[in-house]
Amino acid sequence: MTTLAADREIESLMALHPKGFDLSLDRISRLLERLGNPQDHLPPVIHIAGTNGKGSCAAFSRALLEAAGHLVHVHTSPHLVNWHERYRLAADGGGRLVDDDVFAETIARVAKANEGQTITVFEILTAVTFLLFSEHPAEAAIIEVGLGGRFDATNVIDRPAVSVIMPVSLDHEAYLGDRVELIAAEKAGIIKRGCPVVIGAQESDTALQVLIETAERLDCPTFVYGQDFLAFEENGRMVYQDEDGLMDLPPPRLPGRHQFANAAAAIAAVKAAGFEISHRAAEKAMATVAWPGRMQKLPQGRLTDLAPKGADIWLDGGHNPGAGIVVAEALAEQEEKNPRPLVLIAGMINTKDQAGYFRAFKGLVRHVYTVPVSLSEAGVPNDELAIRATEAGLSAEPVSSVASALMLLRDSWDGQPPRILIGGSLYLAGAVLAENGTAPI
Repeated sequence: MTTLAADREIESLMALHPKGFDLSLDRISRLLERLGNPQDHLPPVIHIAGTNGKGSCAAFSRALLEAAGHLVHVHTSPHLVNWHERYRLAADGGGRLVDDDVFAETIARVAKANEGQTITVFEILTAVTFLLFSEHPAEAAIIEVGLGGRFDATNVIDRPAVSVIMPVSLDHEAYLGDRVELIAAEKAGIIKRGCPVVIGAQESDTALQVLIETAERLDCPTFVYGQDFLAFEENGRMVYQDEDGLMDLPPPRLPGRHQFANAAAAIAAVKAAGFEISHRAAEKAMATVAWPGRMQKLPQGRLTDLAPKGADIWLDGGHNPGAGIVVAEALAEQEEKNPRPLVLIAGMINTKDQAGYFRAFKGLVRHVYTVPVSLSEAGVPNDELAIRATEAGLSAEPVSSVASALMLLRDSWDGQPPRILIGGSLYLAGAVLAENGTAPI
């Protein structure tokens, strides 16, 4: 895909406007009004917030709706390799990433409407989402929150078909607060009076209580994981249960036990949004769902060719302690089925709890290679990251790149081919996919 036109537009925005987040709805609301309030002209919206699992829920929701024959728009963030990944437009046979010319023209229109006013690039690109989704026909729109909820630029949708709150834990404390109940309150900001709410599996009872109390205060039909719906494994299958009964389904294509709960939240959300999902459609969705960069089996490419022969290589962009726990659990499941020595290649940015992420892998990982995160100015130096891994009880050493780590393994490895996890940052995941020549499509 040619990306030059859209990239040029975004680069010009980056030069004019501040990077990062400035949590407020005033600027985005003003801009959307100049554009004719496209957010008020969308198909039914599934709006998804949470600390972890948002992207997986979006992927499952898309798979379910498309398996049922619906035309679906999807907005997710951040992207891994190309900005276009954030905008999947509905199409017969399954959504497609936005065409570069259409994307560039829409960015230019939004930037012109902004008239040079102070605004963040994320807000402009969120306005692009609403304009694209309002101008192309679809039967549903899945929109993932960027950061938090209450003041996220996506939170200008007055009447979502359903608001979904996935697992809440500590992350982005500088913006959202340093206690889980404060973060839960920010995520709950996407809940709208009288609109259905689906609450995914929560690790914290405190967070769950905040979410339920908010939904009750706003008189929302509420569906809570573990109370109104759930999923469990039985005989190698996934069983989904709610008030309508049971669905016996194949296990989700996305690996890890946590994906059972993510899939269940998506089924509940799609149903709460008013769509019927047949058993056959749910079966197809579990078998076809895809979500790049999250416990993704890395396909053959330029990087994987550098690894020890027969190595089992996984990529995951999870970057906080909660993500570390579910990834470690997924790898422990792999270990039970097919034992192999596990090596971690990790890069992280300085706004994340590095030691907390590494602690999840104690007793599981044989060795850690720490690498720089070249795509982020906030990348932790690889020697400093190795210290954090050591403090978490792991054996670790810094190397210059993922390629160097793979070649070191190849040249020194003796015995059963290893299982390798490359993780710790979505920036790192994107760089790996690009270097491997396997960008999302």
